[in-house]
Amino acid sequence: MKNKFLIAGLLSIVSVSTVFAQKGEVTNAQDLYNKYQGIYRQKQFAKMAQTNITEAKASIDKAAANDKTMNLPLTQTLKGAIYSSLALADTVTSTSTPLFITADEALKKAKELDTKGENKKLIEDSYRNLAQYKYNKGVKDYHAANYNGAYESFNYYRTVLPDDTNAIFLTGLSALNAKKYDEAISQYKNLVNNTKYSNNMNISGDIVTLYLLKKDTVGAIQAVSEAVTKYPGNANLTNREIQLYLQTGKIKEVSDKLDKAIVNDPKNKGLYYYSGYIALQQKAYDKALVQFNKALAIDPDYYEANFNIGLCYLNPGIDLFNKANTLPTNKANPKATQIQYDALSKQAVGMFDQAKPYLEKAIALDPKSEDALLALKKVYLGKKDNVNANLIQKKLDALRK
Repeated sequence: MKNKFLIAGLLSIVSVSTVFAQKGEVTNAQDLYNKYQGIYRQKQFAKMAQTNITEAKASIDKAAANDKTMNLPLTQTLKGAIYSSLALADTVTSTSTPLFITADEALKKAKELDTKGENKKLIEDSYRNLAQYKYNKGVKDYHAANYNGAYESFNYYRTVLPDDTNAIFLTGLSALNAKKYDEAISQYKNLVNNTKYSNNMNISGDIVTLYLLKKDTVGAIQAVSEAVTKYPGNANLTNREIQLYLQTGKIKEVSDKLDKAIVNDPKNKGLYYYSGYIALQQKAYDKALVQFNKALAIDPDYYEANFNIGLCYLNPGIDLFNKANTLPTNKANPKATQIQYDALSKQAVGMFDQAKPYLEKAIALDPKSEDALLALKKVYLGKKDNVNANLIQKKLDALRK
């Protein structure tokens, strides 16, 4: 009977000593990791630091493999810390990836086990290691045009550092290039609505573009209207809003917005151009000319204004030309018909002559503009100048080859 108690006592001693031995591995790993942390940035101690982290890994691996210590909060925390440091220091993807995965799994366990928050700081620091690892990988993937990989990496980085505006931007940018438009919109909206990111004004414009890439015009109009409200002085956003309203046929709405925008930004040539464009579509040529000329007063080399002034003269000239050539013959007084024809033709030619210099200027500004070349060809045809009309046609044919 005494022997049995003795044997049981010996087994208990062996068991306790084993636990102490494994806890000793945890302590040893912690000491070695602390030493590593203190010197790894110093080149003269690089070899010593490598020895420390290698030995720390060996100790924590033993502790993490033992039933008695594997579920201790400190064990999993140190495992995550050590492996995250190893992953960050390893520049070879094939060897660093398993280290990252092990660290990530250990830190998840550590967070679950550390109910008292005793290891909170070390867990957070270790996650920052993993975030930096993913950031580095994301940069490499992005430059290699692996945008899906970059998105995954930057998104991990963002989850660790949710308030880092650079992390949010890079996640959104990678999503955009990976054609994950919904994800990109979500990240960019987070930037614009919840942060003071320095480039938020341009990001607001990018959100509009993302909706258009999704062919969601309603979303684009809503986004651009919100952006203009937030940044009323931004000419690019104002111009985009007007363009979208024009494209969707909201003429009344855009006219009201233009009037207000011109008051706020009287030196914005684009606003006068759009105002003139609307008038041109409504065949209010005199009003259109006033607005286009205001745009030219700001920028004489404004292609769109020059071209559209040309149209303000060309279009009514064509109407007069067609009217002259479709006059019904007055059989009782053919001479009267001829007089009327001559008068209309003269008016038409006068319009064509006024259109010509503006269209020529537009072509000089953009020699590859088929629209301007076609318009100038109509001028020559209206003036019955077939020689120059044919020369313009040759230029068009050359462009279309």
